[in-house]
Amino acid sequence: MEEPRVGQSYPNFYAAKLASKFGKVVLTGTGGDELFAGYPWRYYRAVVNDDFDHYIEKYFGFWQRMVPSGTMPSLLGPVWDEARQTSPIDIFRGVFKEHASELRRPEDYVNHSLYFEAKTFLNGLLVVEDKLAMAHGLESRVPFLDNDLVDFAMKLPAKMKLGNLTEVVSLNENEPGGKAQRYYERTKDGKLILRKMMSRHIPDEVAEREKQGFSAPDASWFKGESIEYVKRRLFSNTARIYDLVDRKTVRSLVDEHLEGRQNRRLLIWSLLNLEQIMESSF
Repeated sequence: MEEPRVGQSYPNFYAAKLASKFGKVVLTGTGGDELFAGYPWRYYRAVVNDDFDHYIEKYFGFWQRMVPSGTMPSLLGPVWDEARQTSPIDIFRGVFKEHASELRRPEDYVNHSLYFEAKTFLNGLLVVEDKLAMAHGLESRVPFLDNDLVDFAMKLPAKMKLGNLTEVVSLNENEPGGKAQRYYERTKDGKLILRKMMSRHIPDEVAEREKQGFSAPDASWFKGESIEYVKRRLFSNTARIYDLVDRKTVRSLVDEHLEGRQNRRLLIWSLLNLEQIMESSF
């Protein structure tokens, strides 16, 4: 990958390895979620707001899943004098600088959320898609990102993608195991127009299936047999990450995961990557 990236790299790598045995060009579904609202529990967290600033505060708070914002000064203790000059929420707000519009209805806020994910999260997915496919000599094509289809999808009313835009449905994004299935069983929501269109061509049990993510089971990997590996890499007295982060805070956050009190899989994955990069680079 040449750089630290999200955990989806595991299944993408092995799916591409398998697919490369049967052909050299494949079609993938990347972009379908961002265009047609595949993660409704995210958008509903930000549909009822007082104004744009209130929306930014709430949606930024939702995406702060790796480390609680109040923990950042402690975690980044060794470099906090430099890091404190950077404002993550201002960077978050800056994504919308070319997408300013009047926000009155829940639909307006949903469209802002879709725009945000297309400008940020989707880019990371495409980097993973391209690099790990080409690692096996496999060319992946993304038909959902055809220019004309994107233009069409962006013009669709949000109500054609989602159901009840005024009902806020709570879901913990870090909840381990089966959250998307339970959410879909409860709401039957997300990608409505895409499901309706595809029902003409594929069986109903596929078109109406609950949202299925494509992430590795890293929450469980960082427990059980892997505990000693995680501890060896992150708790070592010679670990290079502690040039940048505070040892005591890292220990506390990782212990919360290992003891089952919090799901810190994203943080652990990031720390392991950072340690590997620092070992290899310095």
